[in-house]
Amino acid sequence: MILFHKNKEILKMAVLKVRLTLPSELANEPVIYNLGRKYKIITNIRRANITQNAGWVILEISGEKDEIEKAVKYLESIKVKVEPVEGDII
Repeated sequence: MILFHKNKEILKMAVLKVRLTLPSELANEPVIYNLGRKYKIITNIRRANITQNAGWVILEISGEKDEIEKAVKYLESIKVKVEPVEGDII
């Protein structure tokens, strides 16, 4: 996504669509909230299924490419499985 102001490019944003699989120890933690606070990204939950034991989330992450990469590395470091998602995810 590219934002313009008065015909000048002001911000280039990347968008990554992923499926997050949360381990049981993180099922009740605010993982996505913390992600948005820790990194300069915008998260959009498209689908989710969370129980007390585990869960998954289809998530769109928007922001600068390096911030998205840092966010994904953080998720992996806390044992969240991150898989790319193709196509429409409504």
